[in-house]
Amino acid sequence: MENRKQLHILLVEDHKQTARVVQHQLTRGGYQVTAVYTGEQALIEAKQKQFEFIILDIGLPDISGLEVLSRLRAESYTTPVLILSAQAEVDDRVKGLKFGADDYLSKPFDARELLARIETILNRSGDQRTGILQCEDLILDVVKRNVVRGNKKIILTPKEFTLLEYFLRHPSEVISRKRLAEEVWGLTFDPGTNVVDVNVSRLRKSINEGFDKKLISTIHGEGFILRPDF
Repeated sequence: MENRKQLHILLVEDHKQTARVVQHQLTRGGYQVTAVYTGEQALIEAKQKQFEFIILDIGLPDISGLEVLSRLRAESYTTPVLILSAQAEVDDRVKGLKFGADDYLSKPFDARELLARIETILNRSGDQRTGILQCEDLILDVVKRNVVRGNKKIILTPKEFTLLEYFLRHPSEVISRKRLAEEVWGLTFDPGTNVVDVNVSRLRKSINEGFDKKLISTIHGEGFILRPDF
């Protein structure tokens, strides 16, 4: 693992004993950690300081973790978020991902899995990767979190940004729905929803609208591909 001692994680967990245990595990893993115990504290900290990662419990005593996440994403706060919760039902996981979480880990959990998931999400979000990705006249800046096509700035949701980054890192590959669900949403089960199709459709509309070349196409029965569609 690369040295991540400069990376700062915001841990939002109302159970103080659990927070102490998780904080200890993260510190041993080489991270700096700020722990808070309410949703309001989380919003204040997130807006006042720069964090590279957030671990967010759903069951907070004042406002829910999902509400915290929703407010942050509504303000274009793109920091990766891992939901940590005792609510392990599929519907709860899907709801968290739809609100803009990058992954979902159920309690109880193994410290090794927590650290592995953080590492995977950080890698996926571009922390250790090339800063500029390009296909034709479409340019994505991983560091600045900007997307431009031609002279047009394209506004994407955090999940659409991650999805586009994934396509740009796998150009001209046919990517199945299952692969996107697992590697972009972190789902290891059938979510029973059309979350992949809905997000790909929105992304495709955002980057294709107004341009002759359509960069994301559907391969019926197989998945999707990023390439100019002549």
